[in-house]
Amino acid sequence: MSNMYKEISGGVTAPNGFKAGAVYVGVKSRKAEKPDIAVLYSEEPASCAACFTTNKFCAAPVILDREILKKGKARAVVINSGNANAATGQRGIEDAKRVARESEALLGLKEDEVFVSSTGVIGQYLPVDKVIDGVRQIVPILSKDNASDAAYAIMTTDTVRKESAYELTLSGGTVKIGAMAKGSGMIHPNMATMLVYVTTDAKAESGDLQKMLSATVDKTFNMMTVDGDTSTNDSIFLLANGASGVEVKTEEDKEALAGLIEHICVDITKRIAKDGEGATKMLTVEAYGLPTLKDARLVARSIAGSTLFKCALFGRDANWGRIMAAAGYSGADVDPTKADCIIKSKAGEVAVMEGGFGLDFDEDKAKEVLTEDEITVIVHFHSGDGEAVAWGCDMTYDYVKINGDYRS
Repeated sequence: MSNMYKEISGGVTAPNGFKAGAVYVGVKSRKAEKPDIAVLYSEEPASCAACFTTNKFCAAPVILDREILKKGKARAVVINSGNANAATGQRGIEDAKRVARESEALLGLKEDEVFVSSTGVIGQYLPVDKVIDGVRQIVPILSKDNASDAAYAIMTTDTVRKESAYELTLSGGTVKIGAMAKGSGMIHPNMATMLVYVTTDAKAESGDLQKMLSATVDKTFNMMTVDGDTSTNDSIFLLANGASGVEVKTEEDKEALAGLIEHICVDITKRIAKDGEGATKMLTVEAYGLPTLKDARLVARSIAGSTLFKCALFGRDANWGRIMAAAGYSGADVDPTKADCIIKSKAGEVAVMEGGFGLDFDEDKAKEVLTEDEITVIVHFHSGDGEAVAWGCDMTYDYVKINGDYRS
C-alpha cells in the first residue's frame, strides 16, 4: 500500500488552497531567535476533525477547540509557542476566545472558524496582545511558501522541524496531504504529547474524517512514548478543504484516504519519537502473536515506555530481561514460556530469547547492533493473531538537563 503514496515537498501547505505564515513577537519574556506565532489558513471552508488530550488538567485552547469542532467546519489555526495557556482558569479561556475572535476579524472569517493552539510553559497567562499582533503581521504575508517557517514557529524543545507531504490518486483524481507537528518531551499515549496539523485538498465529510482520524491516532500517536508524561495541550487537527475537486464518496476512496492519513501520521510519529528530548536513538517495538489487538498494543507500548530499557538502550546494553519484564507488567495476556525476542538495526540482528529462555548471544555483536540510531525490538508470543507497533526513544543525560531548566 505504501507504494501508492508519492512523497512530495511543501509540508502542511502542499495541498491546494492552504497557506501559512509565521513571525516572532516574544511570547516568552526573553529574546528568542525563532518565530513563535504561526497561522495555517485555508482559502476555502474546510471539513475538520480533531483529537485532544485526555489529561483532565487540559489547557484553555483545548476547551475552546472542542466546542469549535462541533460545527464541523473551520478555515484557520492560530498557534503560539512559549506559553501553554494551561492552568490559567477562566481568564485563560477568555484569552483563547479573544485570540480566536480577533484573528477571525483580521482574516475576514466568521465566528468559530479559527482554532487556537498553544504550547510551552504551564501556569502563565497568555500575552494576548502579542499573539494578536503576530496574527496581524502574518495576514499580509500568508503564502504557500511559508510551511517551514510555520513548522519552525511551533517548536519548543524540538531540535528539528517536523514536516511531511504525500499525494495519492483516487478514483476521481489526485489528492495531496500535508502535515506539520511539534513534539519532543511530555510524550505518552492518550494523546502522545504534541501538536499536529494535517491538511488535505480532498473533499470529504467531517464525520468520515473524524472516524479516519480517531482510528489513525490509536495506531500512531497513541502508540508513541518518550517519557511517560501526557501533556495538557495535546491536539491533532485534520482539515479537508476540497480544493482538488476530488470528492471522497465511495467506500474504496474512503479506505484509500484513511490509508493516506495513517501513512502521514506514521511518518510524523516516527519524526517525533526520533526527536525525543535528549534522544540518541529511535526505538520501534513490534509485538506479535498476542491473543488480541489490545494485548499487543499493551505489550508494545509497555516495552517502548520502560524507563529501565530506555536507559539500557542508551548504554547499548542488550538487557532482554528488561524487555520481558515490561511485557509482563503491561497488563496484557502473555505467556512467558512462548516468548521470542530479537533486537535488530542496520548493523544486523541478534536473537536474545527463544521459547521463554535467554540465548547465549554475542554481546559484542549486540552492542554493534545497538550502536545504530534506529533500533527495532521484535517480540513474539505465539498465542494468537494480535500484533501492534509502538515507537519511542532512549533515555539520556540530556533529557534531565533539558527538563531541569525548562521554564527559564
